[in-house]
Amino acid sequence: MFHLARSLYTSYTRKDEYSVLILGLDNAGKTTFLEQLKSIYVPNYKQLRPERILPTVGQNVGTITVNGVLLKFWDVGGQDSLRELWSEYYANSHAVVFVIDSCDRDRLVECSNVLTGVMSNELMEGLPILMLANKQDREDETKLELVDIKEIFNPIAETLNARDSRVLPVSAITGDGVKDAIDWLYIRLIRNKTNRPPIKH
Repeated sequence: MFHLARSLYTSYTRKDEYSVLILGLDNAGKTTFLEQLKSIYVPNYKQLRPERILPTVGQNVGTITVNGVLLKFWDVGGQDSLRELWSEYYANSHAVVFVIDSCDRDRLVECSNVLTGVMSNELMEGLPILMLANKQDREDETKLELVDIKEIFNPIAETLNARDSRVLPVSAITGDGVKDAIDWLYIRLIRNKTNRPPIKH
């Protein structure tokens, strides 16, 4: 009887877990975004100061809970030499957060080419993709406005069989827009669970 009760309790208390890839070119603000996430959603988390965040050579992992659901974020290095490793994560992913540096006009074409390559992989078909126009807090004359970024990235998403896509403004430094991003992501992950079921944790 005890074993039955424990089994029922375990199955009742198990949580759904979704894996979310955080991708983008190096210096886009992926790790800073993850740090901001953890500071907002993880109780008593001591956030790294921005000046102490170094370029990611391997991966950073962070898990948050939203409405009783676990979201596990994989922040993977964005340097050119590391991007070939991204595909190792695709099969187990449930969504992609693609971070864009709004102030890096010179690499926007590279950025769109990289995103196209990621979402063209058959393992990524049908996954929600959230494009974050980061560094919107910056008063930089080179900064692209959200409407400019949407003009570039919305057509890409439409042709890539993304089940759902969106471009949202954020500041990984100040935290502006981060909760909106997670709210959008959470709804799409739940909506897409038949296509890509969560892991029972």
